[in-house]
Amino acid sequence: MNEMTRFADAGFTCPISDEAVQTYQTQGAVCIRNAFTPQQISQLTAGIEANLANPSPRAKVASSASDPGWFFEDFCNWQENRDYRDFIFSSALGSIAGALLGSQQVRLHHDHLLVKEPNTRQRTPWHQDQPYYNISGSDTVSFWIPVDPVPRASTLEFIGGSHKGPWLMPRSFMDSQAKWFAEGTLGELPDIENHREDFPILGWELAPGDMVCFNMLTLHASSGVGGNNRRRAFSVRVIGDDVRHAPRPWATSPEFPGLREVLAADVPMEHELFPPLWQRPLQR
Repeated sequence: MNEMTRFADAGFTCPISDEAVQTYQTQGAVCIRNAFTPQQISQLTAGIEANLANPSPRAKVASSASDPGWFFEDFCNWQENRDYRDFIFSSALGSIAGALLGSQQVRLHHDHLLVKEPNTRQRTPWHQDQPYYNISGSDTVSFWIPVDPVPRASTLEFIGGSHKGPWLMPRSFMDSQAKWFAEGTLGELPDIENHREDFPILGWELAPGDMVCFNMLTLHASSGVGGNNRRRAFSVRVIGDDVRHAPRPWATSPEFPGLREVLAADVPMEHELFPPLWQRPLQR
């Protein structure tokens, strides 16, 4: 790879440096500045507002009734939301994932909307994403893309190097219940928040157009937002070469109803729900 690899999609060139790729592979998280044009962010914002006006059956409120703000999430809307679909498939996301992972092919796994309205106190607790999902493998990227300015105090934070494992117990965010793996089958998360000085915590202030890329096993968390801040963020989860289907006996988050009946365990995610985003050009 050259010192700076450029991927051009829809007439826009997004630079990815070797340093960014190395940081992603060693730390499990990296910030990419100016990854999207103002027009792309405008389109994504329109998709988010349409989603908020018409939530899917998968949507949920992740803050309590006593919270003065509102934390809203929705999942897997790219097929119905044209702005989401155009943004995902016309931007450089697939190419960027290919560079970060070194994969031959990149597939979409799912999209995830996360909105914290002003004065939301609900934290997003420390967790890994992959234990909630229906996949195995390490070639994964989550793109976290804000359409509002995100101050350092409200941004996602990561534990550098935690994507190397181990898997830790996934719990429900509001009541800390083990609804996925049985109690005792995975290790518990360390008490990061009360011992922050003991961990290599990464985090970045972000502007619209910037994004954070992180492995689905990287430990991450975020605080609430202030009274004057609205934090609308769109996450796109993608998978690379070594990812395989790992059906669970419980409902994953998100759930893909009926998938286990048509896609065997331990096979590539070759299904219309997970379309290819990018493929490495053949060498001549």
